[in-house]
Amino acid sequence: MSRIGKKPISLPAGVTVKVGNDNVIVVKGPKGELSQSVDRDIRMEVLDNQVVFGRPTDQIRHRAQHGLYRALVSNMVMGVTVGFKKELELVGVGYKASNQGNILDLSLGYSHNIIVDVPKELKVSTSQEKGDNPRIFLEGIDKQLLGQVAAKIRSLRKPEPYKGKGVKYKGEFIRRKAGKAAGK
Repeated sequence: MSRIGKKPISLPAGVTVKVGNDNVIVVKGPKGELSQSVDRDIRMEVLDNQVVFGRPTDQIRHRAQHGLYRALVSNMVMGVTVGFKKELELVGVGYKASNQGNILDLSLGYSHNIIVDVPKELKVSTSQEKGDNPRIFLEGIDKQLLGQVAAKIRSLRKPEPYKGKGVKYKGEFIRRKAGKAAGK
């Protein structure tokens, strides 16, 4: 039995979960609404403020999906109540970030600025204080979308191991390498 899959999800106050007849689960809460289609083999039941998942057999595919869908719905419940945040940091001389609405303008040491159109489901903001690295703040209720957009922004200039320059997550540790040894 999947340890994750068999744990029920407790629903906080103000959150409703509806399971459609075509195995689409809809989670509504104070911050918004999310939906996820679930494999038809996985059973879902809402019993007295708890969502319980079940599977028909112990096949590897069913075991994997049992835990997967439980984790996805758990993230949806957390997203519509609390929300998710990611913070990125730009390390490098001359690196800048600014935004107008959901359009992010990045200067990452290339010959041109990079314009990133952030999806409307996410809220983006930037800060650039003197003596501190520029920062990008992403907020949203969809954990998958938030992580995907943050990874896309990070991939524009990954941190390199020699000087540590690039776009990194706040708190991310960059393993540093030693440079060239002296000739003699």
